[in-house]
Amino acid sequence: MNSISPNLNLMIKACEKASKVIIRDFGELENLQVSKKGPKDFVTKTDKRVEKILIEELTKSKKNYSFITEETGEIINKNKNTFWIIDPIDGTTNFLHGIPHFAISVALQIENEIISGLIFDPIKNEMFYAEKDNGSFINNYRIRVSKKSNIDDCLFASDNKGISSIHPKLNLRNTGCAALDLAYVGCGRFDGYFHDKINIWDIAAGKIIIEEAGGKVNNISNFKNKIDIRAANPNIYEKMLDKLSNF
Repeated sequence: MNSISPNLNLMIKACEKASKVIIRDFGELENLQVSKKGPKDFVTKTDKRVEKILIEELTKSKKNYSFITEETGEIINKNKNTFWIIDPIDGTTNFLHGIPHFAISVALQIENEIISGLIFDPIKNEMFYAEKDNGSFINNYRIRVSKKSNIDDCLFASDNKGISSIHPKLNLRNTGCAALDLAYVGCGRFDGYFHDKINIWDIAAGKIIIEEAGGKVNNISNFKNKIDIRAANPNIYEKMLDKLSNF
């Protein structure tokens, strides 16, 4: 196993604890799919509960770090330039419909630079993580972006808007979970990813995972939302951008 920092270790432990709630609630969802009331309120509660656990766990040994979270927004503590960036469940629509493709995403940003990131898919038990200058990993195995250079052989991910405007120029998927799309670019399952007007908590962890896996990501610093992200293996990054010129 590679050596990891105390901060990343803390992130891993927090995600493992929070994931127990997600797994339990996801099991409950089947009963709610068939009820009149439907599962929407239930999922919102899960989201909030998971975020609360993450904040509590991360605060235990880092009392001064601040937070940017999807549910709560900004929580400013003593360290105003050090942020945990949290998305408790990225892919809530999938979760809501009982589709097992969603993830917890946590990143650590210091002085506007993301220095570590973790994306945990609790149902498939896949944990992607990276730290600056230390490589990217899935469940302790080193990962790299794909080496493909022929764009016709590549598979890309985006959202509905990306697919409707760029198809059929690129072979595309919309999986409904930006964090896992980025993690999949990091380990070579996808070759590239693009999305406009996305929030920092959806992509912060994925950005460092891709970069540390040898991939290329555009500069997104100083933004919190409405971010246009472009990420790919370095052999096809520019070719992807060419295809997106009218996007």
